[in-house]
Amino acid sequence: MDEPHPVRIAYLGPVGTFTEEALIEFMGTRNYNGLPRPTIEDVLCDVAAGNCDYGFVPIENSIEGTVTPALDALIFRFRLHIYAEFILPVRQQLIATKGAKLEDIGAVYSYAHALAQVGRFLRDQLPKAELHHTDSTAEAVRIVADTKTKSIAAIGPRRAAELYGLDVLIADIDDHAANSTRFLLLNNDTIPQPTGHDKTSIVCFQVEDRPGSLLSILAEIASRGISLTKLESRPTKTGIGIYCFAIDFEGHIADQSVQEVISDLNRYLGHVKFLGSYPTFNDRHARPEPQPTPDPLISELLGQIEATPTH
Repeated sequence: MDEPHPVRIAYLGPVGTFTEEALIEFMGTRNYNGLPRPTIEDVLCDVAAGNCDYGFVPIENSIEGTVTPALDALIFRFRLHIYAEFILPVRQQLIATKGAKLEDIGAVYSYAHALAQVGRFLRDQLPKAELHHTDSTAEAVRIVADTKTKSIAAIGPRRAAELYGLDVLIADIDDHAANSTRFLLLNNDTIPQPTGHDKTSIVCFQVEDRPGSLLSILAEIASRGISLTKLESRPTKTGIGIYCFAIDFEGHIADQSVQEVISDLNRYLGHVKFLGSYPTFNDRHARPEPQPTPDPLISELLGQIEATPTH
């Protein structure tokens, strides 16, 4: 009998990013093919097109907050489901060509979130350096390796420095020692089975602006004894002051209370987008499988409560 093919997982590349490091830790000994992609958008496009089984992207940093390109893409562009989450402690390094010294550095390259995570270090140690944004931390390290000049440096992971044969000029330069990043494993239409320690993510859109709208949303959740774990507003890009709310709360779509919350919010608001139900990181990881198959009962539930197509 033929063995199933390894799980295909697209992730934010190139090789050497924190996303790849997180994916390696998340998957452990499980068999998979990692497919590096240059941008978060490319990862999500691959998943939506069926070119891979899953996508793996950063969604939130403990210092800088939400990775808005990822969240906005999930809200407004793609209809994907969160299958699992993973949290990686992050340690940023100042990376340069061999023999470079701090006083040589006139420009620093990195992903925008990474530069922000070391803002105090840059102000104190490299106040005159020009800052350049790249699509990923590993891309920044590659630029330094390609230019072979001592006048530029990158902010990124130690693994990337090793892969490109560069030196860590100064290690662990994060402004906060507890720096960590949350990642999401995404797929097209499969929801993992409930574990008893799950989280559900939704987006609430307002068809019209009503006084106390947010309070009503929160009341629907609280009245059923469900704990809210995250709330964030995002502009809908349709006008000034028009927002939607991205919400995470405890529970699984298979739970009656969660079904009632989403169904009632959908009737009240006119549009609720379901992003997924998945195990909390502190419990255990959902195990990605090749060619994930939707559970027909969960699919039926989604068909009953999901709203109209994405805005």
